[in-house]
Amino acid sequence: MTILRIADGQVLTPELTIERADVLVDREEGEILAVETKPEDSENPMDEMDTADEETLDASGGLVIPGLVNAHTHASMTLLRGYADDKPLAAWLEEDIWPVEANLTPADIRAGADLAAVEMIRSGTTAFSDMYFHVPEVAATVERSGLRARLGHGVVTVGRDEETAREDLKTSLDVASEYDGAANGRIRTAFMPHSLTTVGEGYLEEYVGRARDLGVPVHYHANETAAETSPIVEEHGTRPLVYAAERGLLEAGDYVAHAVHVDEREIDLLAESGASVIHCPASNAKLASGIAPVQRMLDAGVTVGLGTDGPASNNDLDTFDELRDAAMVGKLDAGDASAVPAEAAIGIATAGGADALGFDSGRIEAGRNADLAVLDLSAPHLTPVHDLVSHLAYAARGSDVRHTICDGQVLMRDRDLVTLDERAVCEAAADHATDLVRRTNEAQSS
Repeated sequence: MTILRIADGQVLTPELTIERADVLVDREEGEILAVETKPEDSENPMDEMDTADEETLDASGGLVIPGLVNAHTHASMTLLRGYADDKPLAAWLEEDIWPVEANLTPADIRAGADLAAVEMIRSGTTAFSDMYFHVPEVAATVERSGLRARLGHGVVTVGRDEETAREDLKTSLDVASEYDGAANGRIRTAFMPHSLTTVGEGYLEEYVGRARDLGVPVHYHANETAAETSPIVEEHGTRPLVYAAERGLLEAGDYVAHAVHVDEREIDLLAESGASVIHCPASNAKLASGIAPVQRMLDAGVTVGLGTDGPASNNDLDTFDELRDAAMVGKLDAGDASAVPAEAAIGIATAGGADALGFDSGRIEAGRNADLAVLDLSAPHLTPVHDLVSHLAYAARGSDVRHTICDGQVLMRDRDLVTLDERAVCEAAADHATDLVRRTNEAQSS
């Protein structure tokens, strides 16, 4: 057994309290072996184990937390960061994003995914869910970077002939089948129709059934804007998530992004079904989509995770930013300063996201995946320390992360990336982004 000892730090417990402890990790199995509390004369779970083959990761002056979970994003949109801003969702998609996405190549996707991986590792995110295109390229990035991910090919059928639509749907199912369990189990998959309004009703009914036969969950955008919600109500006479449930799209293991415009019946449906919601507060604010009623969902027993959405609508992948936004806008939505308190915000960024994606992560306890981050607590904005849980929710930044560990492997040590060449990744992404915009401009002018 090869042991990684994350030593001499403080640890965030599953109960969201702080204790001084070492975290012992089985590097070969990628699991947490024990949380060894201090002082040193306390009972040591490792006393009877052979610790000769042990590596130490210094966490002194730091706080060990579960790796953050970015449970909804479009990672390769890093290439479009700052490309189109300050527009409502429909205009932003139709006028800017969809035209440039039509020119994406597999090499572009790889470059964008690599950049996203660098950004996430640097800011303590160890797992993410990605809905986008050319999924084999994203899977290759996950393999090399050491991250954990649930991946899927995003499907849009509106505006497409039947042959093209069915080919897109088939691709999503094929990807879900082929890549589930890849990267030594760090990759899981899902069937990912883009939304309830961008995929035709007949296609949803047919292909969701095929996804169930494969045993993979379904992930889609739902109730993101009022303009997205009203067409379903007008055409079908029912709310979007009722429409989804009636067509088999709302079962345990499924997860929907946004859920901004939901009523009480839809919240109850989510709780009853076991499906999860991924809250994306920054993207929802930037696109003026609204504020999801997170406190009401939590009160109803809905599993809520946290997502950045794509870096073209955020514009970063720092889940600490998203965590703080979730706490802040949750209070505005509820009109209550006690809503979405620090503990709840941290919970949705860690355990909530892990549960939504079906990963045994998000909590620091024996037997869980060893997906961890260590924050340096020495920065001025983390001084003084009255309450570290408060600091995590309201003051911490991705730049405070000193070490990042996923599946028992160190991905960043003392702020130096281990698995990816940061400089080369950034240079390649910048080149691909420039070339992508050039190709798009040429296509539009021809």
